[in-house]
Amino acid sequence: MPLPDYQKIMLPLLKFAGDKKEHSMREALNHISENFNLTDKEKRELLPSGQQQVINNRTGWASTYLKKAGLLESPKRSYFNITEKGLAVLKENPVEINVKYLERFPEFIEFRTLKKAKKESSTQEEEQDPRESLEFNYQQINEELAQEILKTVKETHPNFFEILVVELLLKMGYGGSRKDAGEAIGKSGDEGIDGIIKEDKLGLDTIYIQAKKWEGKVGRPEIQKFVGALHGQGAKKGIFLTTSNFSNEAIGYASNMNDPKIVLIDGLQLANLMIDNNVGVSKVATYEIKKIDSDYFSEE
Repeated sequence: MPLPDYQKIMLPLLKFAGDKKEHSMREALNHISENFNLTDKEKRELLPSGQQQVINNRTGWASTYLKKAGLLESPKRSYFNITEKGLAVLKENPVEINVKYLERFPEFIEFRTLKKAKKESSTQEEEQDPRESLEFNYQQINEELAQEILKTVKETHPNFFEILVVELLLKMGYGGSRKDAGEAIGKSGDEGIDGIIKEDKLGLDTIYIQAKKWEGKVGRPEIQKFVGALHGQGAKKGIFLTTSNFSNEAIGYASNMNDPKIVLIDGLQLANLMIDNNVGVSKVATYEIKKIDSDYFSEE
């Protein structure tokens, strides 16, 4: 089942606080996980940034919205308890508490007015908290950018593609900081080898590269040919990059190879690595997300 959005968490969270005791957010998370019968896998599911678990994020925002409406209060950092207003709401026995329900409280209206001066929220925005919505939008932008990059790369000359993958690997840290550590050799090199990365100055440890612009799946025979070329060089490491993808047989064959060790990078992985390492892309805008520093305001 899909994880509950932050609005579905509001009522169970308020009911949990209905015992009038002070609770920690950790206790709340455990209660919400049990209330919705979440599996261990669902509990571990992360936001696109990989920095926070989804259920933690949504429970945190449910708590924030209830506090902004005056139904919960925070006596100290990471703790909360119900207010008299919150108890009154529970006595009404509501079927659900959501953003629309909270709009009956002036404090919440003020919060929403200050929070945004924009068009009415879409359904998706109501199902996701603001930070989560931002993260998913960021992910969507990167996914669209990756597709655009891949399309553009496929249109480039094969020689340019070979130069591109060598530059990418250098940007990723292979070859250290030496600018002369990588070289695209293309047709002038040995069969099956399109580039090399020297991981040390003397070239005693070298990565051999094959970069192929394909439309269909790259099968096992192509990987076997690459392995043969690596054996011819006495190589221990090889990277096969393509603008398409690999068959299951090719992936299985490469994963079982230890001498030489083979890494396969398909088109989508290639595009995402270019984004992550600023190859072929330029920064348009940067946004900082900040939170209050509770320690600063501590009077202890």
